[in-house]
Amino acid sequence: MPGKITLGHLVNVKVIKTPRNLAAAKTLVRLLSKDPTIAAENKRLTKVRMKNFRTISRGGRPYPIRPVKQRPVKGQAGESGTIRATVDVLSDLSSVSRFVEVSKA
Repeated sequence: MPGKITLGHLVNVKVIKTPRNLAAAKTLVRLLSKDPTIAAENKRLTKVRMKNFRTISRGGRPYPIRPVKQRPVKGQAGESGTIRATVDVLSDLSSVSRFVEVSKA
């Protein structure tokens, strides 16, 4: 499937099966996070986290309290995104090919 896709074109990536191993799930999250709408949501969540950022004093030094990052995608079945095919994307797609369905946009 990635062999038919040329560099620079947009591809639709749809997760058809939830991966059981953590490495494949992280790869899917990294791939789907390149979608412009998901990237915009990540940016919005970053702003929300920075509003809740605070510091407390521990031992006379400032200690940052950072909220945990919330991700808009989890790499589960049914999630999809449109991303640009680059060299790193194609290699990642080939490593998780059993979990995704890739088509030209």
